[in-house]
Amino acid sequence: QVQLVESGGGLVQAGGSLRVSCAASVASGRTFSPYGMGWFRQAPGKEREFVAAISWSAGSTYYADSVKGRFTISRDSAKNTVDLQMNSLNHEDTAVYYCAATYDRMWYNTKAYPYWGQGTQVTVSS
Repeated sequence: QVQLVESGGGLVQAGGSLRVSCAASVASGRTFSPYGMGWFRQAPGKEREFVAAISWSAGSTYYADSVKGRFTISRDSAKNTVDLQMNSLNHEDTAVYYCAATYDRMWYNTKAYPYWGQGTQVTVSS
């Protein structure tokens, strides 16, 4: 079983930056080794959408077009953490941000991720 805990959300003005983090833990004696980690977000009244993903071993990154060039995903495999640095935030980035772990290569599909965190709220004021 994998447990994911997000942190770092909050309120930021438009044009500002915020960093959200996700820490993964597994049962004692087990190794956390997903194929990759992803960040998704869900705004009120909307479906959960893909934001970014990173392969755990190679560190290859994937981004939604809406965040490309503004957001950066990174991972520390020694600490079992994955971060999302968000720059040039705008009102449309307001959402609950979730990290998730996958053992599948379908980075963009929520159904490929069996493990999810509880989410952290990011609010961008205009």
